Amino acid sequence: MAMKFILPMLGQTMEEGTITKWLKKEGDAVEKGEPLVEVMTDKVNMEVESPASGILRKIVAQEEETIPVMELLAIIGTADEPIDDLLSESEAPSRAETPEAVSPTPSIVLEVLEPKPTAVPTSRVFISPRAKRLAKEHGIPVEALAGKGTGPSGRVTEKDVLAYAAMTRELSKVKATPLAAKIATDKRIDLREIVGSGPHGKVTREDVLQAVTAPRLATLTEKIIPFTGMRKMVADAVAKSAQTAPHVTLTAEVDMTEAVKLRTQVLPEFERKYGVRLSFTDLITKAVARAILDHPIVNASLEGNQIRIHGEVNVGLAVALDDGLIVPVIHNADRKSLPEISLETKQLAEKARAGKLSGREISGGTFSITNLGAYGIDIFNPVITPGQSAILGVCRIADKPVVVGGQILIRSMMNLCLSFDHRVMDGAPAAQFLANVKEMLEAPNQLLV
Repeated sequence: MAMKFILPMLGQTMEEGTITKWLKKEGDAVEKGEPLVEVMTDKVNMEVESPASGILRKIVAQEEETIPVMELLAIIGTADEPIDDLLSESEAPSRAETPEAVSPTPSIVLEVLEPKPTAVPTSRVFISPRAKRLAKEHGIPVEALAGKGTGPSGRVTEKDVLAYAAMTRELSKVKATPLAAKIATDKRIDLREIVGSGPHGKVTREDVLQAVTAPRLATLTEKIIPFTGMRKMVADAVAKSAQTAPHVTLTAEVDMTEAVKLRTQVLPEFERKYGVRLSFTDLITKAVARAILDHPIVNASLEGNQIRIHGEVNVGLAVALDDGLIVPVIHNADRKSLPEISLETKQLAEKARAGKLSGREISGGTFSITNLGAYGIDIFNPVITPGQSAILGVCRIADKPVVVGGQILIRSMMNLCLSFDHRVMDGAPAAQFLANVKEMLEAPNQLLV
């Protein structure tokens, strides 16, 4: 019997997902539990398994589409049973496929034609099915779109096709000789930036060559970045957090001099014995996990009309990616030794940058840490991860003159910025937690135990 294959909720805060790749095509046989489609959600690609065995009769959600959870992905059934009734519930045409959504391509009547790019085998151009149809409607060879994709893994999307079509129309308005146009393309010179010296302002070969040899000042190039995928997911998460949780940020200055000394002393042995380099983030994570045990209110979530204090200390560590950020989670951090935390932190960061985190590795976080010290930041207001009640921002370590025992000494100082949800806790317990973290970092030997 035919059944609907819907997008399940793959994370605690997931509201929608973007289809990045179908692993089967219509008409293929599928087995229950077999990976069927890749979906980008909660900032990582995850494989969604088939809920049943049968034939993939109809793919409803196409690649590059973003759909809400519990929406229809596909129909699975036997080879010849009717599926019209199931499809009738999702027949609304996509905006991208409606005639009014695509402007017709005007005829090119002026003298400039964009030279055809070097032929690239079509199989090497990663392009979504809808984008391919759109390119055909605009008369654009798929080969011309090679290297112009802004989708996942460089895939060409509908927006890329429309942008290319718009660029072609703009270039068609420039008067230039065919040779000038060819040289401009080869030298990556925009004809629109050249003042033509030929009849009626036509750009000539000499004009282009002069532009190539002339010194050029650094300029900004206008670029459209699709507000989709990971960037949109990050935006939705921080907007939701900022709008629902009243953020209050406390800042404490920490003397990291002893921590710097400790790390320098144990680093060679630590690396030899455990195969990883001990970082200041590792020390801070260990201190945070221990402090949470004495101040559990920072390890809480507001759920309706109740505050849930979690029984596990699962610390999320923000990792910056090219198009956003992701927060992999160290589960039960309070029960792990410093070497275990250090090793797991490095492994999670590597998997995050490779896009290979599992669902468990990005879910279940109860407290988060975000470190901008590498960027020279001295103070900032971190945004609380949705579903949590506090986040710790870590700033740079810098040598500063400090009064110690009546003397001015040079010490390694660092700011910690704790943002907390004022609905869940007041300033006093948050300050006590932050003071506890500061105390352990200033006497770091206890973190080795």
